[in-house]
Amino acid sequence: MLDLPKDLQQKALGRQKYIYKDQEIYEWEQTIDEVHIYIKPPKACLPKYKDQVLKQLGPGQTLPKLEVEIKSGHIKVGIKGTKPYIDEDLEKTCVASDSIWCIEDDELHIILQKGLKADVWPSVFKGHGGVDELTKAEIQKKLLLERFQEENPGFDFSNAQFNGMAPDPRTFMGGVKYLSLIHI
Repeated sequence: MLDLPKDLQQKALGRQKYIYKDQEIYEWEQTIDEVHIYIKPPKACLPKYKDQVLKQLGPGQTLPKLEVEIKSGHIKVGIKGTKPYIDEDLEKTCVASDSIWCIEDDELHIILQKGLKADVWPSVFKGHGGVDELTKAEIQKKLLLERFQEENPGFDFSNAQFNGMAPDPRTFMGGVKYLSLIHI
């Protein structure tokens, strides 16, 4: 059995960072059903700073509002009335009607419902690189264990381990019970 360093295993289980020009643009992680994106919005868009921002506004100025547009293959994120901060095609397809966003813990949290259950996303957006092969293998293991737990709720897979590479969680042993969540 190949024992990977604990830090690599933790990286695969936690948030992946997308860094551009030495600046963190967003973090993301995935489950069997969802892709989660975390973005730090400007403080002026956070409800807890509303009173401070209102004091700084001049006559005719309004509070900045976040604008998030989720389509099955594309996302736009920005402040209403300005150029989007993110305006990118998704790496894979999501179910836009079942995807949501909210502000929690001073972060914009976007939750995308995967178009194909248990599909491993190598990255969130096209052209944003992807996780390395070892991290991808660890993510596959994580999603496969989630699938096993979902299909066998009476069993505990929390200490399960794989020997070698984990198979694709979407197609292994005949695939998940329902492959597509996309409403056509």
